[in-house]
Amino acid sequence: MNEFDTTGRDHPVPEPEDVAFPGRITLNVDARDVTRRIFRVRETIPVPAPGVFTLLFPEWLPGYHAPQAPIELFAGLTVRGGGETLSWKRHSTKVHAFHVDVPEGVRQVEACFQFLSPTDSAQGRVVVGAEMLSLQWNTVLLYPAGYYSRRIEVDARLTLPDGWEQACALAVTGREDGALAYETAPLDVLVDSPVFAGRNHKRVALDDAEAVHLAIFADRPEQIALTPEKFAPHRGVVEQAEKLFGAPPFDRYEVLFALSDEIGSIGVEHHRSCEAVTLPSYFTEWDETFSRRDTIPHEFIHAWNGKHRRGEDSWTPSFDRPIRNSLMWVYEGQTQYWDRVLCARSGLWTPEWAMGAMALTAATHAARAGSRWRPMSDTTRDPIIAARATLPWASWQRSEDYYSEGALVWLDVDTRIRELSGDTRSLDDFARGFFAAEEAGTCTTRTYVFDEVVAALEALAPFDWVGFFRDRIEGRHTGAPLEGLERGGVRLVYRAEPSAYWVNSEKVAGNVNLMFSLGLTVGNDGKLQEVLWEGPAFEAGLTTGATILEVADEAFAPDVLRNAVAKGEDVRLRVRVGTREREVAIGWSEGHRYPHLEPIQGARPRLAEILAPRD
Repeated sequence: MNEFDTTGRDHPVPEPEDVAFPGRITLNVDARDVTRRIFRVRETIPVPAPGVFTLLFPEWLPGYHAPQAPIELFAGLTVRGGGETLSWKRHSTKVHAFHVDVPEGVRQVEACFQFLSPTDSAQGRVVVGAEMLSLQWNTVLLYPAGYYSRRIEVDARLTLPDGWEQACALAVTGREDGALAYETAPLDVLVDSPVFAGRNHKRVALDDAEAVHLAIFADRPEQIALTPEKFAPHRGVVEQAEKLFGAPPFDRYEVLFALSDEIGSIGVEHHRSCEAVTLPSYFTEWDETFSRRDTIPHEFIHAWNGKHRRGEDSWTPSFDRPIRNSLMWVYEGQTQYWDRVLCARSGLWTPEWAMGAMALTAATHAARAGSRWRPMSDTTRDPIIAARATLPWASWQRSEDYYSEGALVWLDVDTRIRELSGDTRSLDDFARGFFAAEEAGTCTTRTYVFDEVVAALEALAPFDWVGFFRDRIEGRHTGAPLEGLERGGVRLVYRAEPSAYWVNSEKVAGNVNLMFSLGLTVGNDGKLQEVLWEGPAFEAGLTTGATILEVADEAFAPDVLRNAVAKGEDVRLRVRVGTREREVAIGWSEGHRYPHLEPIQGARPRLAEILAPRD
């Protein structure tokens, strides 16, 4: 029997329906081959009826806001049923769909394949190292088309190298033939529950109820240098988040935290966990890496804003349905605003460091020309348009500005509520009323639309919020939305010396940021990382990717370039683009120009009040 169309036409992919899948998938993943970085998968899937049975590789992934499934790393598919190897055919355009020809009498099929995880960063994000791995279940499973993902149950099993420990939001129920067995979970919950595993591991509770845990994995055991001084602010994140947002929308939560230069950096939110991979020196060089401490607060906030509450068009019933991102300026923009606030309230940052981060954001958008032609609302399409690829002219093209510019808009909202209410209400009240779980521990997703955001704000402070957001989100404008800073009691100014946050961010990034003087950022190796649209370097004809060889006839070094700018005269460079070298003179004679937030004399210090911890 062969149900496949031989005319070249595709068999249709069934639409998802809200009905239970008849049976339970058994998923076995062997992750022991860390040398070749190959995950080997064996999956048993019940078959409802003979004929064409469509299996899907998850495509549209929450947290990525885009179809970023690495289907190119999927290989070796064989499908067996009834003791025979069955034929399959991939859909010609929906390349994540595989049609399997199932004969009469076959009640289940066994699919075997490999996920060939990247062995080099040029192939994608590296997820397996010698001492740890990051497993996202969506990369190692196929699921039947035609069902809501929450209506498909999966029993997952994972085999790890000897001596490795794991952490996951799903409970381990036992071991079977050397494999860890996880609790049965709906497909959407499984995909939302990644695993970190490794040889060097420490897990500590971040709250008295022991519902939230920090699970640390490291390339080397000495990197897990978690002293009481470093532990306290991470515990403070949980405490201050619950004071801000109210009842937690989870019964348990795992902060999956890797310290590695082998595993690719990441920060992704999930309902009962988050994935964060950061610098190996995060704990061992605690004071020298503080600008990278905002990842955990950001992803933890998403348990409330993004997972429990989500814009209606960002929720889909199945991983083959497109995600739409029209309210990302709430989902991500308000989260970025709150992560700066929680960094200060928890003690991960000093208030001065938080203000340094805000100054950098404000100055960045004050200098970016892209807002003249492209409204912030259009950048919510960027996860699909660019998939976070490096852009030649980021300040003109704009890339996901709903994060950082969105944060400035929400500071404007916060200070405006405070002013309108005589400082009796604030965005804290909005957060608690809008994002809190109906009952602590309930793991549900409640969607919302724009009108609900407006109604919640109007209940706190009557105002033309519709007109406000139409201007800020849909409008085109020159410069940044800085009203929130000024209403917060500070103004954006530029000085010849950088802030402590600026110095640290340069050190961690390994670059020299001269965006507000020469209009460029250059790596410590001399390679230009960004050139500001219409800035001095732009006018001199420099582009991203060029390499600075010399500065005023002296071999390039970061301090050589800084010293040249400080002289207050045109900066002469010798640069290489491809195989060609040329002389360039950047017309800039105003010396260094670094952003700071300066108190406005006599103004209420609302921003300082916002950053203060809650009792």
